Amino acid sequence: MGTRPALGDRLRAALDRFEPPPRAVDWSLFAFVVAEAATGLVSFTVGVPEGWPLFWLHRALGVGIVTLLAWKLARVRRQLTDPGRWRRSTALSVLTLLAALGALATGIAWVFGLDVRISYWTLLSVHVGFGLALVPLVAAHATTRFRLPRRVDFERRRTALRYTVLLAAGGAAYRLQQGVNDALDTAGADRRFTGSQPRGGEGNAAFPITSWVADDPDPIDRDDYRLRVGGLVRDPVELTAAELAAGHETEALLDCTSGWYTVQEWGGIRVGDLLDAAGGVESGAGIDAGPTDRDPAYVRFTSVTGYRWSLPIDEARDALLATHVGGERLSHGHGAPARLVAPDRRGFQWVKWVTRVEVRSEYDLGQWVVTLVSGVE
Repeated sequence: MGTRPALGDRLRAALDRFEPPPRAVDWSLFAFVVAEAATGLVSFTVGVPEGWPLFWLHRALGVGIVTLLAWKLARVRRQLTDPGRWRRSTALSVLTLLAALGALATGIAWVFGLDVRISYWTLLSVHVGFGLALVPLVAAHATTRFRLPRRVDFERRRTALRYTVLLAAGGAAYRLQQGVNDALDTAGADRRFTGSQPRGGEGNAAFPITSWVADDPDPIDRDDYRLRVGGLVRDPVELTAAELAAGHETEALLDCTSGWYTVQEWGGIRVGDLLDAAGGVESGAGIDAGPTDRDPAYVRFTSVTGYRWSLPIDEARDALLATHVGGERLSHGHGAPARLVAPDRRGFQWVKWVTRVEVRSEYDLGQWVVTLVSGVE
């Protein structure tokens, strides 16, 4: 009578049967990393709760990467641990592994509420840096042993089941992590669906001073400051800082992509009132005429640094050009004399130090380039 295998051996055998073919693991790892980076970058532009599936997918992909990486390491561990087997490409493999572990470790630490700063960066920012570095490293690593995927590697029904289980396990692991945060009342328990952690209090001191890329202008003299409202308006105007402090107030949530959020009372002037002060928008179409390519469609907000962002005109009308926060005049670091307050938008779209407001007919594709180079000299 045969001896029944031990539980550990049976579990290991089950995992071995679940593991996809080596070629499928390699290409899946590359695809998961690219998808993880893409969902992470797109999530920067999502601020409304309806966008939660994107963030869940991002986290589920992360759990999938952990599993794929474990399969990969189990297969190549002897090549990494035996110096006699090292080749020229091994250094790239080790660097790729370190970037992957760095991205995973910082991501896991962040969702459990660890909040530390490394120089100017939050842990979430470091996580993003590791993730962005991982994409070219994985691509370069793939070229060292490039083998095209075969249909047989992916066409089996079991393969589809494997990846379904991977993503489902990722979603379940994230839900379990939320339960742990709630049970232990960690700092991660109060995170928004975006992953951002709360910052309490009122006024300038309640939340950090952050700037996208390298924007760091000198303070603007309030007496010399002028806001220019132009573009497709009937009567372009210039307004002083005092004229912007119109006393309109609105409560809005600022969710910064560096990983924090705050709810504040913002005071200033509605953008719709700004446009009215400039005589209203000017359409290129005549009376009873159809729409033209000169019809106003967007409002662009430009900083003294050249940084800019645009909002659809209907959304922009309800936005605020803020001069105060929490009853205090905005500090320079928070965008004085005036910054855009755009509810349901992420923090990098709340343009600071606004000096121009322009009504435009076309979407400004160049604003995406400016977000990468603004302030860089």
